[in-house]
Amino acid sequence: MAERAPPLVEVRDLARGFDVSRPWLSRVIERLPLQVLRAVDGVSFAIARGRTFSLVGELGSGKSTVARLIVGLYAPTRGTVAFDGSDFGTLSRAQQRPMRRRMQMIFQDPYASLNPRWRVGAIIAEPLRAHRLVAGRRARRRRVDALLLQVGLAPPDADKYPHEFSGGQRQRISIARALASQPEFLICDEPTSALDVSVQAQILNLMKDLQRQLGLTYLFISHNLAVVSHMSDEVGVMYLGRIVEHAPAARLFARPRHPYTRLLLDTVPDLSLSGIERVPVAGEMPNPIDPPPGCAFHPRCPHADARCRQERPELRPAGDGTLAACHAVAEGRIS
Repeated sequence: MAERAPPLVEVRDLARGFDVSRPWLSRVIERLPLQVLRAVDGVSFAIARGRTFSLVGELGSGKSTVARLIVGLYAPTRGTVAFDGSDFGTLSRAQQRPMRRRMQMIFQDPYASLNPRWRVGAIIAEPLRAHRLVAGRRARRRRVDALLLQVGLAPPDADKYPHEFSGGQRQRISIARALASQPEFLICDEPTSALDVSVQAQILNLMKDLQRQLGLTYLFISHNLAVVSHMSDEVGVMYLGRIVEHAPAARLFARPRHPYTRLLLDTVPDLSLSGIERVPVAGEMPNPIDPPPGCAFHPRCPHADARCRQERPELRPAGDGTLAACHAVAEGRIS
């Protein structure tokens, strides 16, 4: 049997808390404790080369914080991020620089992520200059023209400003900029949520084509399960800073195990008109500053019992390659 290749990206027990306490003097006078918002609380996953791993969940579940921890915009409170076998936390800034060239990020709002005062050519060429990949203005312009063609735009577009383009075209510019440094790993943080539905399909198909052509590895973040189904090889479902279900994409959509995953899937329109009763997601996500004891989902879960309210479940095998953090699944109360 061939030995399995090591993952390109591996996240282990990643956590990040933010101090949201009142000012020091107010806390001293009123005798208030520190307040910490646990945005990410023990997330682990691995992404194989050329594959797409998606994180899905409601607003405030911690998906985007995971993305920012991986690229180094935030420092983790605990845990590690390994890229191509190297732990970022053990490397100096000089050692991290060539590795950071190999990972790029595509943001949610293409207009906010592009400098409105720069021409498109300068925006796309910025990574080429920053990483000293191409020397000379003419050589950089040739590379920019090639990138514009690769994402479905034209070389003359390099002389325009971002406001002269539609939302979908601006996202293509963002993708061209991300590809400029010839990365291996792209973090896509809600890359289509600000776009019209028809334009979303074009951008998603472009990203799939680029993945096949260039062998890219994706971390795809979205709250849209239909998009996740189209893009993913594996899916992690996040709730209140933790992954509550992790499974191959086809298996998760065919047979979700965790009650929260089932409730999320019930929000997807039933185009087949199957007649199956659908239950909308009830209640609201708890306050991450003061999460409920036990399973964080128990206030909204129809299967919760006394154990769920007292003991926090861990991710455990639930059959068919699925991991679920649910006492009801582990005890067989949910088939």
